[in-house]
Amino acid sequence: MDRFLAELYSLMSPCTLCPRRCGARRTSGELGFCRMPAELHIASVGPHFGEEAPLVGKGGSGTIFLSGCNLLCVFCQNWEISHQGRGRVIDLDDLVTEMLSLQQMGCENINFVSPTHYAPSLAEAVTRSREQGLRVPIVYNCGGYEREEVLQKLDGIVDIYMPDIKFTEVMDAEAYLQSADYPRVARKAVQEMHRQVGDLQVCNGVAVRGLLVRHLVMPGGLQQAEAVIDFLADEVSAQTYINVMGQYRPCYRAGEFAAISHRPTPREWEQARAHAVARGLRVDP
Repeated sequence: MDRFLAELYSLMSPCTLCPRRCGARRTSGELGFCRMPAELHIASVGPHFGEEAPLVGKGGSGTIFLSGCNLLCVFCQNWEISHQGRGRVIDLDDLVTEMLSLQQMGCENINFVSPTHYAPSLAEAVTRSREQGLRVPIVYNCGGYEREEVLQKLDGIVDIYMPDIKFTEVMDAEAYLQSADYPRVARKAVQEMHRQVGDLQVCNGVAVRGLLVRHLVMPGGLQQAEAVIDFLADEVSAQTYINVMGQYRPCYRAGEFAAISHRPTPREWEQARAHAVARGLRVDP
């Protein structure tokens, strides 16, 4: 096994792959915060046409949903997968076959959703797939809560980083993500992602490399949305590609929290998007 893969796997048990560093001995079956063992679990595989246009192209994004999550947002729209771990065990040989099949089907990329807690297995799968002819870009589709040191070990594995920067306020991050350090950690992570892959590069309408940032506008969250946008413009790159998303709806346990128990107003989303345009970012249509 390559040294970088061995180093990544060494972080899985006791687990320090994500900033929580919960220490779960996952290779012994112990479950950490992500609620998943070391065995790779996936919920679904297939072309996805609901992503941003540069990811979809003509053939769709080859999306692989991983079971479990290192954030477990209280408002998660995919809570059956992320919180309950719905999915099936898959070995690396079969995962490689699935990845090559997605390429054969015409998918524009391989899009790993919620990959953080399985970074070693996915890095090995990418390495083996490339040896067998995989040529499409690898997308790391995450919640932004990443250890900078782990990201550094993925340099050369990931072509497109797609973090969703959720909160800039510590109190909200603690209440809804159980991670008060999220704002600080996410900033460092996104800067490292950009250092590796740079601004989003699009060829013939399809993304081939770079950083694509998402921000889901929350109810009452205009100030935080503007803070995310200012951070990207001032501390990452004025050419950052951002999708300012307005589709938040109260899911899972969101009804337990008055501040997020309803949808944001159209004006909140419009103002957030207008701010991104005013700051000169590349705003998803």
